[in-house]
Amino acid sequence: MLRGIRKASENWLGRSVMGAVMALLAGSFAIWGINDIFRGFGRGSLAKIGDAEIPIEQFRQTYQDRLQQIGRELGRPLPAGSADARGLDRLVLGEMIAQAGLDQRARQMGLGLSDADIANHIRSDPKLQTAKGQFDRAKFDLILRNIGFSEQRFVAEQRQDILRRQILDSLSADMTTPKAWLEAINQFQNQQRSIEYIALGPAQAGAIPQPTDEQLKKYFDERKIMFRAPEYRKVAVVAATPAELAKWMEVSDDDLKKTYEQKRASFTTPERRHVEQIVFPTPADAQAAADRIKSGTTFSEIASERGLKEQDIDLGTLPKSRIVDPVVADTAFSLKQGEVSAPLQTRFGAAVLVTVLKIEPEKTQSPAEATPRLRTDIALERAKSQVRDLHDKIEDARAGGSTIEEAAVKLKLPVTTYDVDRSGRDPDGKPTLNVPHGDDVVKAAFTSDVGVDNDPINADGGYIWYDVAAVTPARPRTLDEVKVEVEQRWREDEIASRLKSEANEILDKLKNGDALAALASANGVRIETAKDLKRGAATGGISARATDAIFHTAKDAYGTSAGDDPAHWIVFRVVEVKTPPLNANSPDSERIAQTVQRELSADLTGQYVARLEDDLGASVNASALAQASGSTAPDRE
Repeated sequence: MLRGIRKASENWLGRSVMGAVMALLAGSFAIWGINDIFRGFGRGSLAKIGDAEIPIEQFRQTYQDRLQQIGRELGRPLPAGSADARGLDRLVLGEMIAQAGLDQRARQMGLGLSDADIANHIRSDPKLQTAKGQFDRAKFDLILRNIGFSEQRFVAEQRQDILRRQILDSLSADMTTPKAWLEAINQFQNQQRSIEYIALGPAQAGAIPQPTDEQLKKYFDERKIMFRAPEYRKVAVVAATPAELAKWMEVSDDDLKKTYEQKRASFTTPERRHVEQIVFPTPADAQAAADRIKSGTTFSEIASERGLKEQDIDLGTLPKSRIVDPVVADTAFSLKQGEVSAPLQTRFGAAVLVTVLKIEPEKTQSPAEATPRLRTDIALERAKSQVRDLHDKIEDARAGGSTIEEAAVKLKLPVTTYDVDRSGRDPDGKPTLNVPHGDDVVKAAFTSDVGVDNDPINADGGYIWYDVAAVTPARPRTLDEVKVEVEQRWREDEIASRLKSEANEILDKLKNGDALAALASANGVRIETAKDLKRGAATGGISARATDAIFHTAKDAYGTSAGDDPAHWIVFRVVEVKTPPLNANSPDSERIAQTVQRELSADLTGQYVARLEDDLGASVNASALAQASGSTAPDRE
């Protein structure tokens, strides 16, 4: 039973509108445990905590409410069997037990909430207010309908939820995130390391002799599964998408000329100007600045004196239509390049000066320049109107007994046949499926079979038909068939083995006092450096795998690691370890602090719930739960 509750707390994060606070509690019961017994229950009860029992019917109602809520969020019904397989039944029960326990503790503590307080709480909920901050009755009614609650039930659950929050919030109200914890996280995430290293490659492995027949046979026999021929399928494909059909459509010169004239505006790029603007507090300030500019002060100097940065005054390079204020737009597009306007008053009442740094004249593509795009656009538009007609004709032909190949030939559509494995590669190992959504076609073909009448795949506004013409089963290959590949792999393994041995030998010498420079020279390589490496990231020639080894090596110590390719190794020394100081005010630190605080709060809540269970006593009737949710009885720990 406990294993099931624990699993539920890991997989289900969705919570009801009224029970969001129970997220921690369900997990807490999962962690600290609920006695799994079969005694002490009244008739029709599913669980008990203290003097409160959870009736089976109440559980069923709550469980169904949750199923419906999740179904609405998913946009489709969620079968109970699927939900229970992921632990929803045990999660719901865990929440209900936690709620009942907290309700008893609230009564013991004498906590209460007046009708006026709960009404004010509901009215002040932003989710239930208009844009002006007023309570929206229509929105409230809509939410009630969506969650399937009556108003009375909503108010009652709100009251209970607030009282539970009073208890839980008191646990962590004054809690602060330990600085040592934040510094530890900062060190793990942001620590940087620099190394000096030598890189070993195939050249350092030396000459690899030609393998003997016996060596190849032994290597092949030990790894036959690596050289097994995969299953191949011969797939006939007919694509009738607008893009595919457009490739075969002819567009006359008259059509091109006519369409160009109709769409000339779309081939015209309007004039654009690089505009800068300074806003002043008053027209007098703007005029004073304009007078100084006439006397030789530059526009940018005025901006700097006012404490403005480039991004504060730069409107960008844009057409007239993109400038929001019409006064600024008209003025900017009447100035000469480099000219500064007289003081302007915008429609928002601001006083501004405007200047133009660069002018890009209007440009219209010639008919010749526009032809490639025009030809594609015309062909695509015509193809779209033909796709549905082609779909109906092909499906009619298939209904009459024709294969997709026969139907395509009648309609003068190209048919392409491919031999592919599950990865979409041909017998030579090359990617071969050159059709839209090729991966989808391969996946579908390998779930079909020869002679099966497959539905077309919807793709890019069109359809892709496919037939499995033949299946070549997977089979073991003989050494003669793959001798070249076997020899190549044998050679790569030999290189990797030699380099590993060489790297370890160099490492032993370094630990015994040899100099890295001398060992680098002896191996025909030079010492290289890599700076400011971060944990888990590849940088330059240092792979993520090697970076991991570097972060497991102490400062000034030596280490070695293979790269992503086993035929490349590095031998390194960690020369610097540094961690940027923790900036408690940075967004990243604030995010980390919030995460840590949530973890601490969850831990405190878990401990509190454990004590609550000890004080009140909690138990679950596992067989009744299985009957109530329609699942088999969960295993017990």
